[in-house]
Amino acid sequence: MSEHELASVEALIRGRGVEWEIDPTLERIAALTDMLASPQRSCPVVHIAGTNGKSSVARMVDSLFRARGLRTGRYTSPEFESMRERICVDGVPLSADRFVEVYRDIEPYVEMVDQKGVRLSFFEVLTAMAFVAFADAPADVAVLETGMGGTWDATNVADGTVAVITPVALDHMAYLGSDVATIAGEKAGIIKPGATAVIAQQEIEAAEVLMRRAAETGAVVAREGLEFGVLERVVALGGQLLTLRGLKGVYEEVFLPLYGAHQASNAVCALAAAEALTSGDDPLDIELVRQAFAETSSPGRLEVVRRDPTVLVDAGHNPAGMRATIEGMYESFDFAKVIGVVSVMADKDVEGLLELLEPVLEEVVITRNSSPRAMPAAELAEIAEDMFGEDRVRLVERFDDAIDTAIGLADAEGEFSGTGVLITGSVATAGDARHLLKADRR
Repeated sequence: MSEHELASVEALIRGRGVEWEIDPTLERIAALTDMLASPQRSCPVVHIAGTNGKSSVARMVDSLFRARGLRTGRYTSPEFESMRERICVDGVPLSADRFVEVYRDIEPYVEMVDQKGVRLSFFEVLTAMAFVAFADAPADVAVLETGMGGTWDATNVADGTVAVITPVALDHMAYLGSDVATIAGEKAGIIKPGATAVIAQQEIEAAEVLMRRAAETGAVVAREGLEFGVLERVVALGGQLLTLRGLKGVYEEVFLPLYGAHQASNAVCALAAAEALTSGDDPLDIELVRQAFAETSSPGRLEVVRRDPTVLVDAGHNPAGMRATIEGMYESFDFAKVIGVVSVMADKDVEGLLELLEPVLEEVVITRNSSPRAMPAAELAEIAEDMFGEDRVRLVERFDDAIDTAIGLADAEGEFSGTGVLITGSVATAGDARHLLKADRR
């Protein structure tokens, strides 16, 4: 298969547009999956919704099941570099050949649904492809991350045996609602009758909505801080050492090669989800749990992509996520100064993100990532100057030049100055940085 054919298929999928431009409904994706013989029902599902932490939890759940010898299907979004990253079998993205093959398999059915009215969206087509790939594998368990919401998310044609709700915060307000309670109501839609609802620590307004949904559906509730939680957390070289209380036992000396209290919370939610899907009352094998977490990665989440100076990449794109990023960075990295490279999507809470970064960054290099949704660099720089002052803001239009500028500023401080670089503001920003720096991860 040629690279041209893969690029052609990706272009066809992307050309369908994003899901939030279409009236919310499950009718289109349900019609498609019905034609495909309901592949979403081929194996048990762990379904994950929330504002922050979804992808990290999905990766950890995936790792826990693979450590136990199960074949997994994992569907996450968005991708950093390749569309194929979204659909993984046994932790590995679909090959280019397989990706094209799955698309061609469902293409006639996609066209049939298109002819009935509104065309299927980019996300709906990819979701159907994931279901088919997992059914064909065949996967023993599927781990599905919602795209944006919950109730009307294309993944919600699957019924999760376990529904995980990560922390709910303000994000995508134009589409999900203007307050935490309303957004939580949308996320709560993945909690199905008879499921187990694994609920991370939440703001009171969100917790009330989620508990009400669980009561209405008769779901079994497992709440972080009550039924399960992090008992102990110690910062360690390259991550943290955890003691976790799951639903079926206590797991000690679990090394997690990720930074920040939020990742420890993600880990214990993933553990509870894996326990909930496992029969019996005995704890999971402690050695397999340790192996699974030790092998977990979460690209673009306080990820070290370069040394001398240390360069961190983080996909934080809303105030709640950025707050967790900053806390994790302070805790795990002994920087005397931090130089920032920032590019943010135009539809985000730009002022809220910059307000959190202002006390943290010595200087900020404002740029623009590759996404068409990114705020123009000059416009972002103007907002940043109002908060940081003109002398602390540098405008560099080209993304690669912006990274070089930030690294140069850190180098100028001297080898022993303790100056680091944080590249952040959106998933696209993190993805672009990982692509540019992937050959320089020493």
